[in-house]
Amino acid sequence: MSDLLDLPVTTLQGEATTLGELTGGRVALVVNVASRCGLTPQYTQLEALQREYADRGFTVLGVPCNQFAGQEPGTAAEIEGFCSATYGITFPMTAKVEVNGEDADPLYQQLTQVPDLAGEAGPVAWNFEKFLVAADGAVLARFRPRTQPDSPEVRTAIEAALPA
Repeated sequence: MSDLLDLPVTTLQGEATTLGELTGGRVALVVNVASRCGLTPQYTQLEALQREYADRGFTVLGVPCNQFAGQEPGTAAEIEGFCSATYGITFPMTAKVEVNGEDADPLYQQLTQVPDLAGEAGPVAWNFEKFLVAADGAVLARFRPRTQPDSPEVRTAIEAALPA
């Protein structure tokens, strides 16, 4: 396995970078997102986490994906406009990728090897699955889509990962 932080990613604006450069050495909650999903309101909580913890070395990283019932069909500009106008998103986002299957993005090829709280690894179940990645690139936790971003288990994991 290559180092997670060295994996190439493309920003929503089309700029080539790495996961480490995009997250800026911060603890990151990596979330596959979609604009037309019943879980889309989680953007509100994700942005709240971003605002609450950004000054402590944390960022959310949104990863648009259209693999689940075509719920992220938009272009990069449409996704960016929706996120900005509807939810005031300030956290970084990548270009749209696949998270499961043969064409899964290398980032998700590695993330999906990590088990969730029930000990289950494997494919992303749906939109808004969350992976907590330490500043050094270690994957610390995996939370399934229905786990709310501001739930006690997510907050506790974030706070434990942040610098003292």
